Amino acid sequence: MTRRYDVVVVGSANADLVVGVERRPAAGETVLGSDLAVHPGGKGGNQAVAAARLGSTVALVGRVGDDAHGRFLLDAQRAAGVDTRAVRVGGAPTGVALIVVGPRGDNSIVVSPGANALLSAQDVRASRDLLSAARVVSLQLEIPLETVAEAVAVVAPGTRVMLNASPSAPLPAPVLAACDPLVLNEHEALEMLGGATEDTPEAWCTALLERGPRSVVVTLGARGAVAADPSGVVRVPGIPVVAVDTTGAGDAFTGALASRLARGDTLAQAVGFAVRVGAAAVTRAGAQDSFPTAEQVPAAEGS
Repeated sequence: MTRRYDVVVVGSANADLVVGVERRPAAGETVLGSDLAVHPGGKGGNQAVAAARLGSTVALVGRVGDDAHGRFLLDAQRAAGVDTRAVRVGGAPTGVALIVVGPRGDNSIVVSPGANALLSAQDVRASRDLLSAARVVSLQLEIPLETVAEAVAVVAPGTRVMLNASPSAPLPAPVLAACDPLVLNEHEALEMLGGATEDTPEAWCTALLERGPRSVVVTLGARGAVAADPSGVVRVPGIPVVAVDTTGAGDAFTGALASRLARGDTLAQAVGFAVRVGAAAVTRAGAQDSFPTAEQVPAAEGS
C-alpha cells in the first residue's frame, strides 16, 4: 500500500493564551502578570507541527470553531506544511488553553475544549482515507475517548498507532493493545498504575507494558525518557539546557517520535532523537513557535 503521509494526527487544536508570572497565585490571591500572548497550540496541532517541521509529510484530523482563533490555528498548521483538509470548522468555539508560565519556564494549564469535544467517531470515519495513507497515526486524549477508539479501529493494517495518554483517562483494552508506543509523562504513568510500588521509571515501563500496549515510552522532563518493548528497557538521558518555557515540550517530543518511527527508526533511536527535540523546544517561548527544524536539533552525544 502506498503511504502518502508519514504521520496523520487525530487530535486537538487550541489557542494558547499565555501569561508569565513571578509566582503562581494562592487560592483567592491576585498577582500581576506579563502581557497576554496568543500562540497556536493543542496537543494534536502541536504534534502535527512538530513532525512537519522535522520534514515529515503530515495531516491533521481535528475540529476548530468558525472564529478568529480557528482561522489563526488553521493558518499556523498550513504555514508548517500540515494538510488540514480533514479539520472540520464550526459547531462550537475553538478550544482555548489558559497557560501561566513561572520564572523557571514551568507552567500550569487549564483547557477549555470547545470544538475539540465535538470531534466525533463519524469525523474519523469520514477521514478513513487519510488514516489508511499513514505510516503512523498519532492520538491524544484532548478529544473524546470514543473518537480515539474509532481511530484505532479504522487504521489500516501495517499502520503504527501512537497514543499520548494525556490528559490521563482509563483506556479500553482494544486501545491499549494498539499502542506502539503508549506515551506518558511520569505523573500520567503513576496515575495509570494507580501508584507505583517500584520507584524507578524502568519498573514503571515494565509494569505498563504488562497492561497490554506493544511498547511504552515514559518522558521524564529534563531527565530524558525511558522506553520499553518486548526486547527490553532503555533509558535515554536528557540534555542540559536553560529552560525558557516548557509549554509544548512534551508535544515536540511526541511529534518527533512519530516522525522518526515513520521513517523506520527503532524505538530507542526515535526516543533519542525526540529527547533532543524536546530539549531544543524548551529554550524558546511558546509551543509551536519553539519547535525546531531538523537542522536546529542538537547533535547526539559522540556524533
